[in-house]
Amino acid sequence: MRFAQLVVGPAGSGKSTYCATLQTHGEDCKRVINVINLDPAAEQFQYKALADMRDLVQVSDVMEAEDLNYGPNGGLVFCMEYLMEVEGIEWLQEQLGDEDDDYILFDCPGQIELYTHMDIMKRFAKQLEEWNFRVCVVFILDSHYMVDGAKFLSGSLTALSTMVKLELPQINVLSKMDLLSKQAKQNLEMYLEPEVHELLASEHSISRFNKKYHKLTAALGQVLDEYSLVKFIPLNINKLESISDLLLQIDFSIQYGEDLDIKTTDFEYPDPEEENENNYVPMN
Repeated sequence: MRFAQLVVGPAGSGKSTYCATLQTHGEDCKRVINVINLDPAAEQFQYKALADMRDLVQVSDVMEAEDLNYGPNGGLVFCMEYLMEVEGIEWLQEQLGDEDDDYILFDCPGQIELYTHMDIMKRFAKQLEEWNFRVCVVFILDSHYMVDGAKFLSGSLTALSTMVKLELPQINVLSKMDLLSKQAKQNLEMYLEPEVHELLASEHSISRFNKKYHKLTAALGQVLDEYSLVKFIPLNINKLESISDLLLQIDFSIQYGEDLDIKTTDFEYPDPEEENENNYVPMN
């Protein structure tokens, strides 16, 4: 059995930083966590990549191809579609190898429609499952996004749309907690365990738009509130406890560690004769 995280979320939400943080944390814990870059438009990242999709195809090359004439978004979609073609699948399978108990993070592109509208990433996840991977989606959202009820609703619905589309276990993460002020962190508490109806009705969400579309907003909030489908876990990459707690929840969702061999030390019973010799005290 092998294990994988699909690290998804909007552009600039901190996906690559998250991958680098977990890889470093794994090294500190004597645990191997590999990362594969799946963003053909990536410029740089801090982790050591097991494989880099840019070695297969790059967005810049697709955009420069005269017979394609794609822009940045179309070029990225083309690259992801190319990955799912025979040549791309063979390249990825070769990069992955066939080691048991592999733990791999896939640093995915920040084009959100890949997860909410298209079936590319769903097909990709199915392919991983055929290769004996247990897959979990880690949806990352910038914590600065959670500043009022309207943005909370938007971010939550995006996370929910991803969850429904990919049909996989999903952990939703609020990144960049280390960059928030003390006051901002206190304000954020209401979004971690929210009473959605109260939140959307609070002064944080009062606007002309919300007044006009109050029934629609209330209905969307009811979906989140009654079914508790979307919860966010805050991540502070500067705190070991925060990283460990998040990784523990992700590992639990994919059942990582349940099949690992338990390390034991053989117990040797002492030789009675040697024990008697060691304890022998001559009589005077």
